[in-house]
Amino acid sequence: MSGPNGDLGMPVEAGAEGEDDGFGEAEYAAINSMLDQINSCLDHLEEKNDHLHARLQELLESNRQTRLEFQQQLGETPSDASP
Repeated sequence: MSGPNGDLGMPVEAGAEGEDDGFGEAEYAAINSMLDQINSCLDHLEEKNDHLHARLQELLESNRQTRLEFQQQLGETPSDASP
């Protein structure tokens, strides 16, 4: 009987097992090396992102302080003094 669960799947599985024999240690080592490089690049990007985020937070706080100083010099009350 042939169908989705019939005998037609057997030759495909046998072929797939034969292909596993051709996929050796060199291929796994190459893939592992590429994954290590990707991981290293992602770590570097994460560090740069964290650094940029910290710098932007500093810039935001500096701008808030400058705005408050200008408002005080003009004799105005700060309308947005929330952190």
